[in-house]
Amino acid sequence: MKDFYKKILENNKEWVVTSLAKDPNYFQDLAKGQTPPLLWIGCSDSRVPANEIIGAKPGEVFVHRNIANMVVHSDMNMLSVLDYAVNVLKVKHVLVCGHYGCGGVKAAMGNDSIGIIDNWIRHIKDVYRLHDQYLNSITDEAERFNAFVEVNVKEQVFDLAKTSIVQAAWKNGQDLTLHGWVYGLNSGFVTDLNVNISSEKDLDEVYQLRF
Repeated sequence: MKDFYKKILENNKEWVVTSLAKDPNYFQDLAKGQTPPLLWIGCSDSRVPANEIIGAKPGEVFVHRNIANMVVHSDMNMLSVLDYAVNVLKVKHVLVCGHYGCGGVKAAMGNDSIGIIDNWIRHIKDVYRLHDQYLNSITDEAERFNAFVEVNVKEQVFDLAKTSIVQAAWKNGQDLTLHGWVYGLNSGFVTDLNVNISSEKDLDEVYQLRF
């Protein structure tokens, strides 16, 4: 434990030296403020690093992460991040990114009790219930798992579009587009689920064609 802790402290020092070697003003410029064009709502999984996946630099992505990249309307943490991103930072894009092999989604497909996370997974189970006819029609378990990951992302984008924060932004003519992706852990590539929504009209059209 001590060796690991010492190592990450040393890694920080090396990162600072490397960053300053590339740009002597690197940290001074970062300290001046942030104007990211994108809010990323992703999974807490340690294998899904938002900046690295899209090749973004520090300051270019505002990030919120939770188990299974959920948009829960009673989650004040998520709502606070969304409100700040939309109304203060004026991001132009909000991206919900799930990933194949998501442990939270997998847990929601079963009935085992894991612990306090069971309460969070209840929200994911609700998504399955909404689409059980479609998902249960997929006989191969691995394919059904992947389909559930995709369905969950789509539903989170729709829930995002229904928040008062996003609704007010569109009503005020703000340039704001919502997107849904799934990241492949075994490939590194993302799949665009084609739920790109820029207005209430878009929401109605995409929702009708979602499956």
